[in-house]
Amino acid sequence: MKVSREEVAENRERILEAAGRLFRKRGFEDVTVAEIMQAARLTHGAFYGYFKSKEELIAESLAAALTPEPGAKPIPLSEYADRYLREGHRDDPESGCLFAALGSEAVRANGDVRHIMTEALQRLIANFSRTAPGKTEAARRRAAIGSWSAMVGAVILARLADDEALSDDILAETRAWIGE
Repeated sequence: MKVSREEVAENRERILEAAGRLFRKRGFEDVTVAEIMQAARLTHGAFYGYFKSKEELIAESLAAALTPEPGAKPIPLSEYADRYLREGHRDDPESGCLFAALGSEAVRANGDVRHIMTEALQRLIANFSRTAPGKTEAARRRAAIGSWSAMVGAVILARLADDEALSDDILAETRAWIGE
């Protein structure tokens, strides 16, 4: 049975979404192609009709997840921090930030993965620089970089901590520090 172009596009999107969720939840190495295809409700054998390799899938799933919605307006830095530094985000890496979930793995990934994440990082810093506090462009950029770094680090540390009170404090205090 022949699959229409629309079905191919839908299947590809399901594969990318499933891969993104599973990679954020368990990392690149701990997820198999078979698991991704099962989560996308497709056969394992169909994978190579969509992607040449797992590495290509990793890169494309990151690119899909990190590409801004067309026409999306930048969110003010403080508003973004309020959303980002919440318990719900900490507790749901599967649908959360790729930088916090996969940053340490992406450092060791191939050049395509690092390039995709670098481009997204540049876009985020540029967007946050528009609304970050500071009297000069350089000061706003510094605040954007420092705040984004603090946010990602805080989520990583909050997820790492097995002490719930400490984990909550890390998020709350980082949110307060950014809001100062």
